[in-house]
This record gives sequence, structure tokens and C-alpha cells, in this order.
Amino acid sequence: MANIEINYKNDICQIECSGGWTLDSVAEVSPQLKKALSAIGEASDVILDITSVEVFDSAGAILLLNYADKFKGKGYHVNITGASEEQQRMLAMYRQQLATTTTETQLNPRSIAARLEHLGEKSINYVLGTAHFFAFLGETFNALIYYFVHPSSIRFRAIFKNIEEAGVRALPIIALTAFLIGVVIAYQSAVQLEKFGASIFIVDMIGIAVTRELSPLITAIVVAGRSGSSYTAQLGVMKITEEIDAMKTMGFDPYRFLVLPRIIALMIAMPLMIFFADLIGILGGMFIANVQLNMSYSEFASRLQSVLDIKHVWVGIIKGPFFAGLIAAVGCYRGFQVSYNTESIGRYTTISVVNAIFLVIACDAAFSVVLTELGI
Repeated sequence: MANIEINYKNDICQIECSGGWTLDSVAEVSPQLKKALSAIGEASDVILDITSVEVFDSAGAILLLNYADKFKGKGYHVNITGASEEQQRMLAMYRQQLATTTTETQLNPRSIAARLEHLGEKSINYVLGTAHFFAFLGETFNALIYYFVHPSSIRFRAIFKNIEEAGVRALPIIALTAFLIGVVIAYQSAVQLEKFGASIFIVDMIGIAVTRELSPLITAIVVAGRSGSSYTAQLGVMKITEEIDAMKTMGFDPYRFLVLPRIIALMIAMPLMIFFADLIGILGGMFIANVQLNMSYSEFASRLQSVLDIKHVWVGIIKGPFFAGLIAAVGCYRGFQVSYNTESIGRYTTISVVNAIFLVIACDAAFSVVLTELGI
């Protein structure tokens, strides 16, 4: 019968192995080693003492070497002591054999084929996922057409409620974020512009950068993390509790009752939030210009009025509905993908936020390229 006994001394954990470590008995000692691996504590060194091992065959040697590697993988310094000369030769032989097997596995063409197979599977899943997302957009567009044909079916109360949830209640965090962005841009610009005596151009930088790029992008990222994740979690819970299935059974279209009100509400609220972020971001820059460069508020406002074309403000605001549509669509789509367990809610919520932020940044880059080519 194989057995182990664990003793601690200072920072050393000594595992005394005894009995017969053979093919018939390794099943008894393996759970004990696994338990020792998870409960080893704060020790820095591990000693595997096999002085009391009476019988030692290949199964016992491989088990011992396997757990020695596991202890090393957790950062412990491992020593195997008490081995007889014959046991040392056996351990050395199997150690060499395990190392050779590992190397062959890494270079094995089958391993490369498996990796290529995994890559192909991931690629196919990505293509299928993209196709499913476009199918979701098609269903949503179909529901939107139904709204136009039957205006009485538009759920105005749900839209207004979602505007309040996604827009009005998001204003505090958007105000704080926009103000800090204005402060950072102004402070970093002031340090550089002051060296060249061009402090007045801080107004140009803040006005154009905040209204055209930073406010829309930062607002969209905040909304993606706040509202996009909320949409995924809400619809995910409804799917787990089978509310969506019940709606379909009763003849209610989830796209008209759940998806469109959220998308429309966010597309209405986003331009207003961006305009609000513009004002707060410029105020943050104005404050730093006054503190750092001694520029009066009236001077800042006068310069801003002369250099900030209205087109820059409109460019930032026009991006809002596009960003909002992407965020809401991704959030709802991932919510419908939640499987019937609570663990998937967290996974798909994380995926929805990552996807939404990526699509927002990609959309902003496309806007920048197109508008620059058009000279706007």
C-alpha cells in the first residue's frame, strides 16, 4: 500500500513517501499527492523523500516525476531524496524518456495538424458568428419596417424608459470622464505650447480635438461599458428564465418588443450625450488654461468662437447614432446568445463590451478616413 506523510519545517515541505509505489497502488497515493499540491501553503522548497518506498516500478516513478513537475510549475524548488542507486537510475531513465516524449510531441506533425485544425475551427466559428450577427441585423431591420408600416405598434413608453436608463442616468459618469479628458488634453498641450510661446493655440487644440474626436469616442466607450453590458445582461436573464420563449409562444416578436426600443433609445440619447460631453470637456480645458497659462475665461471663449467651426461639432454629433446603433445591436445580439446557465451571462457580457468598443473604434477610424478624403 502506497502512502505519503507531509511535514513542515521552516519554509520546507517534506513529503515522506512509503509503501509500494507500483501500478496496483498508485491510484491510492495519487489523490493524496493532488491534495498536497493544492494545500502546500507558504513553503518555498518541497522535498520528496522516497527512503521508505519498498517497491518502485515504472508507474510509481512516472507518478513521482509527474508531481515533481507539477510542484515546480507552481514555483516550488523540488528535490527528490532517499533514492537508492537502482531507483536513481530508474528515475533518470524515465526523466529522459519524458523529456524526449515532450519534445517529440512539440515537433510532431500531428500536433501541427491539430493546431491548424483548431485555427480552422476558430475561423469557421468567426465566419458563422459574423453571418449570425448579420441575420440578427436583418431581423431587426424587418421589425423596424413593421414599425413604419404599423406606427401604433411603436413602444414609446419603452423607448422613453430606455432613454432615461441609458442617457439621463449616464450623464454624471460622462460629465466626469469628459471633464478629465479636457483637463488632460489641456494640461499636456499647455506644457508643450508654452515652450514655443504659442499658448493661445491651446484653444484650437481643445476645441477641435474634443468636439470632433474625443467626446464622441469616450462617450461611446463609456456607454458600451455601461449600457451595452446592461442590455446583454438583461436579455440574458430573460432568456435563462425563459421569458423570451414565453413571448414567442404568445405571439410577441422579441425584436419589436425588446431590441428596437433599446436601439432607438440609444440612437436618440447618444448625440445629446456627445453634445453634453463637448461642453464639459471644453470647460475642463478652459479651467486648466486659466490655471496653467493664466488665460482668462473670456479670452478663451472669444478665441474658441473664432476657431471652432460648427462643422467640427456636427461631425462629432453625427457619429453618435452610428456608435449607438453598433453598441445596442451588439449588446442585444450577445444577450440572445446567452445559454441556459448563469455562467454564460458574465462571459457574453464581457464579449459584448469588447466587441462594441472594437466596432466603435473601427467605425471612428472609418469616419476619419472618409471625412478627411472629403475635406470635411
